[in-house]
Amino acid sequence: MRIVSYNVNGIRAAIRKGLLDWIVEDDGDVYCFQELKANISDIPTEEFEKLGYHSEWFSAQKKGYSGVGIISRQKPKTIKKGMGLEQADFEGRTIQAKMNDFKLVNTYFPSGSSGDARQNYKMEFLSDYITFTKKEKKANKDLIIVGDYNICHKAIDIHDPVRNKKSSGFLPEEREWMDDFFDTGMIDSFRLKNPHPHQYSWWSYRANARANNKGWRIDYISVTESLKDRVEDAGILQDVLHSDHCPIFIELN
Repeated sequence: MRIVSYNVNGIRAAIRKGLLDWIVEDDGDVYCFQELKANISDIPTEEFEKLGYHSEWFSAQKKGYSGVGIISRQKPKTIKKGMGLEQADFEGRTIQAKMNDFKLVNTYFPSGSSGDARQNYKMEFLSDYITFTKKEKKANKDLIIVGDYNICHKAIDIHDPVRNKKSSGFLPEEREWMDDFFDTGMIDSFRLKNPHPHQYSWWSYRANARANNKGWRIDYISVTESLKDRVEDAGILQDVLHSDHCPIFIELN
């Protein structure tokens, strides 16, 4: 099974840039999208269904903002939109799918880059998310948490760790949260298979950052210990260009 996570930075814009053709070429089983920036009524769901995917979407209440979605060849047994936190659910940040043999959680974590108020909310969300993760792990032996976490975990995950040490997304307290998150028993699937540096999933639109590979690895597919041995491959598709992010994937046997 091939599972892909992709912050599309606007689902309609990504479709205009060839997202649907790329999905046909990639031929994955599950795609988890973040940052839809669209109401459900504005998403051409029938186009995904024509490709053979069941689709579920959870948009933000604020128009043109946030939102997450899952398309899958296998129809989920259950779908839950939200995580029971008022602001996070208002912003359309999490959608959960119970598949036949695992639980899948797709989350678009808040960014704190726009100022102190959003950084404070980000830290509040992160604290709540640890509680949420522990609860989900108790209820689901096989758990996969994908999404744009908006944090680089280690220096290897960012092109310039020294100059960015005070930047939201690489703050010490955010990186400590990542330690705590993985200490709950979740595993960074990418690093199971890829120990090398200079592998990123997001680039600023400024200063030709993508062409120069001056990026950040802020997108993750995390799995429970029980799934570790089933991860055959994991990677970052840096050459896919529908967004300022690129897709990431795992393949499970």
